[in-house]
This record gives sequence, structure tokens and C-alpha cells, in this order.
Amino acid sequence: MDRIDWKIVDALEQNGRQSFAELGEAVSLSKSPCWSRVRGLEAKGIIEGYAARLDPFALGLEVQSFVEVRISLDAHTEFEAAVMAHPAVVECHTTAGDSDYMLKIFARSVDHLDELLRHDLSKLPGVHRLATVVCLKTIKRQGGLAEWARTTEKLRR
Repeated sequence: MDRIDWKIVDALEQNGRQSFAELGEAVSLSKSPCWSRVRGLEAKGIIEGYAARLDPFALGLEVQSFVEVRISLDAHTEFEAAVMAHPAVVECHTTAGDSDYMLKIFARSVDHLDELLRHDLSKLPGVHRLATVVCLKTIKRQGGLAEWARTTEKLRR
């Protein structure tokens, strides 16, 4: 990626709805070359897509939690498929340490969270143990990657 590509991904990360004319102006390119570069970044998988960021609290999902999950050794495929299909699971990551996975979920209330844990998540394939951490306040959400990746690019070489 060159200097202009970094500017493009940074600008799109800040506002993915801007027009190619606006984006081009921000990065000192005309509309057509800007469009070509964005398509190239999409083709390389650097830009994965465009979506609206929703506020979970405005949607009534006021309890955010992180759930550490330990599962049986032979259940990874089934567990991952079940997590992919479960609407309460916003994120799922494999982890190193005491747990096999870390889930991020939102619930309407503490009672709703309790119901999700007892009646849904604990019954996913292979689950042995759940350990839940409830988030009291979110300080930073959806931090930008472009600037951080650009500044650490030298470390990769």
C-alpha cells in the first residue's frame, strides 16, 4: 500500500458513506482514479465491506458482556457453527489460556443475560464452562485500524 491507499482507507474508516468525489478530494485524486483504488483495495480484501454501526444501547441492548467458554476437544466444529447461527453472539474469538473461546454478547437486562447464559449459551455443543464478565461502561468502541496499521507497518519488515 502506498501513501494514497493509506489515506483512502483512513478516510473510509472515518466515513464509509462519502461519495467517490468527496473521497477523491480528501486524498487529492479525481473521482475515477479514486474509484479504481478503492476497488483494488476491496479486491485485495483490505476493505471487507460497508455497514452501518448500530448503537446497542439505542436498540435496548444495555448489558454488554464477554463470555469465556471452555468446550470439549471434539466439539469445535459444532460449537463454531452454533455460535455463527446464534443472534446474541456479536463476536467470537479463539483464545489461548484457560478458555477456548471469547464471546461478546449483548442483552436487554441482567435477567435477559442470565437467561441467555443458562438456557442458550450453556447448551451450545461441547460447552463445559462459561465465565462471564459484564461490561460496566464502554470507553472506546470501533477504534480505527488504518492509522495503527500504517504506523506499525515498519515493524513487520
